[in-house]
Amino acid sequence: MLGIVPAAGAATRLQPLAFSKEMLPVGSVFDEHGVERPKAVSEFLVERMIHAGADRVCFILSPEKADIIPYYARHWAARRFCYVVQERPFGLCDALFRALHVMRDDEDVLIGLPDTIWFPVDGFSRLTTRALSFLLFPVDDPDRFDAVLTEPDGQVREIRVKSAQPDTNWVWGAFRMPAPLFRTLHALWSEPGRGDEYVGTLVNAYLARGGAAVGVRAGEQYYDVGTVDGYRAAIDALRRGAPVRAAARG
Repeated sequence: MLGIVPAAGAATRLQPLAFSKEMLPVGSVFDEHGVERPKAVSEFLVERMIHAGADRVCFILSPEKADIIPYYARHWAARRFCYVVQERPFGLCDALFRALHVMRDDEDVLIGLPDTIWFPVDGFSRLTTRALSFLLFPVDDPDRFDAVLTEPDGQVREIRVKSAQPDTNWVWGAFRMPAPLFRTLHALWSEPGRGDEYVGTLVNAYLARGGAAVGVRAGEQYYDVGTVDGYRAAIDALRRGAPVRAAARG
């Protein structure tokens, strides 16, 4: 099982920073020697991928994100990690498909955003292993997220990317799919005139051609640490140990 961590973003909403936004300290963790240390926000996603069974985690980095490598070189699961470079910021889809070179065709692919924290920890394990499956979370401001419209049986009808009329308060926070389906999406994305920036528009095109996806409303709390408000909310919630509704992605 392969986890893909797209960490090449420029973090324009948090600039100026002296380090990658994925390294923002949120809470703390004890190392193998029992010493408490600050915990990088991206570790939450990595933990959830490993919890679901990922034997490899691929970080997609920009040339400016070199500080992520030495940090994870000291992680207890360092042997599971690999790194691929996205030379220029051509969008989330472009970043994700950089991992094709390390993907096996007989495995599942797990995808999440490294500047987010979400619960439950076993969210990836609640998604189907046989189809494109989105982990959905309820939020207060769905117009600032990628809202996912579903049928009563959970089939995805449409993804509305930061739409002024989302018509649902459920948004995706992570997703998984079999490797052959990941290749199918890449082939669609590679067609002349496409090159989608957002996952939502690419999935909509896939659905329009007869593809299928499932939305699983198993998400509980979701924090976008890529904004100052979201960063503050995540720290406060972890300190209190109390659930808080999601802070929107800008």
